[in-house]
Amino acid sequence: MYKYKLVKKANPLEPESEKKWYAIPISENPQTVKEMTRAATENTSTAPIEMEAALDLLGKHARTQLQQGHSVRVGDLGTLRISFKCDGSLKLDDFNAASNIKNVRIIFTPSKEFSESVLNGIQFQNAGVLDEGISYASIADYKKAKFSSPDSGGGGKKE
Repeated sequence: MYKYKLVKKANPLEPESEKKWYAIPISENPQTVKEMTRAATENTSTAPIEMEAALDLLGKHARTQLQQGHSVRVGDLGTLRISFKCDGSLKLDDFNAASNIKNVRIIFTPSKEFSESVLNGIQFQNAGVLDEGISYASIADYKKAKFSSPDSGGGGKKE
């Protein structure tokens, strides 16, 4: 289950509009490499240490390939590539890659098959409400705190 919290905020494109409740993703802590390789190789003949070594080799190979200007296909997961922004030069001789090329980053583009398999199987779970810097464990806890507390008069408007 992919968890989310509800946050009340204005639409950034329409700051004067009435605030609405929006879901924001809650990412769980990632597994360690050892946990991931152990889980991924469970019920297979591959040893977790073999998968860990393969991932290490793939990482080293991908670094080299990207630095040489190649994109890197990572199995059926997708492709890694380099992207950047660039300031232009009025004259060809004034162009300097070190100063004109900026914001170099690595882009991962998932394959169609990988994306579809993840997105078709995803389910969502509410992990609470975040309001005015206070995190509530559930919608029920939020409503209880906002509409049943002694300072709210006990009978506030329910949403």
